[in-house]
Amino acid sequence: MDSIADLEFFARLVTQGSLSALARELGVTPPAISARLSQLERRLGVKLLNRTTRRLAMTQEGELYLGTGSKLLEQVQELERMVSSSRELPRGLLKVNATFGFGRRHIVPALSEFRRQYPDVEVQLDLTDRPMNLAEFAFDVGIRFGELPDQRVVGRKLATNRRFVCASPAYLEQHGIPGLPDDLRSHRCLVLRENDTAYGTWHFTKGKRHELVKVHGTMSSNDGEATLRWALDGHGVLVRSEWDVQSYIDAGTLARVLPDWSLPSADIYAIYPERLNLSAKVRVFIDFLDAYLKRPSQVRA
Repeated sequence: MDSIADLEFFARLVTQGSLSALARELGVTPPAISARLSQLERRLGVKLLNRTTRRLAMTQEGELYLGTGSKLLEQVQELERMVSSSRELPRGLLKVNATFGFGRRHIVPALSEFRRQYPDVEVQLDLTDRPMNLAEFAFDVGIRFGELPDQRVVGRKLATNRRFVCASPAYLEQHGIPGLPDDLRSHRCLVLRENDTAYGTWHFTKGKRHELVKVHGTMSSNDGEATLRWALDGHGVLVRSEWDVQSYIDAGTLARVLPDWSLPSADIYAIYPERLNLSAKVRVFIDFLDAYLKRPSQVRA
């Protein structure tokens, strides 16, 4: 039998003053209350009550059990109130993980605004070159791109995110504009190495057509910001997220290539360890970030 439940039972029995009164309150028979009390006394190895048909009298052990137990019950109830209130009011430490490029450009300013709205939340942002394991490093929220990493996390899609093939106007003027995915084999391509997977293989789709192109280039990096910088400097053709390059396309410093062909999407998700009851800080932050990233200005930031 649960010790806290036993304490609550005994306190209610003493408050009611008789087995029959507590039985009526709980909707059970007096013998059921008597059996529960006997079970408690056997577990503790002491007699807690001297009982007759009309009244209950606590033994010395019963007074000790109730006196100290009442304080424990109050502490448990206060703890439950504190924990329950955390579902209603965002407070406490919020640990967030995101990748360097997207994190710096979008999550950093989002958290700045979030912190102004919710000053009782402490923020810890870890930017890494690749996603971190949420459970292992005790993160509350991770920002991810593409398919969810495994079934042990829950994800909420925050924004659609296409991948574009881009190059600088200067590069395209010098080397020509590829008209088909296969043309990229003869171009200088800037390759991003990530997630310990095979890199330099670009997947294209157009209707029912599928093209798999193994590209080559003299410059590669595990940092997306580095490859983006090289593309802006005219070193080659790049595949990058719409959220990373749209502002440069709008400014004319990058041009989109093969716009009729699609690449695998990199939709943006907030993920969190699977659990039924999210704390308010996590729930409110995800709602906030969802609205923040849907602002028209964000994709062009």
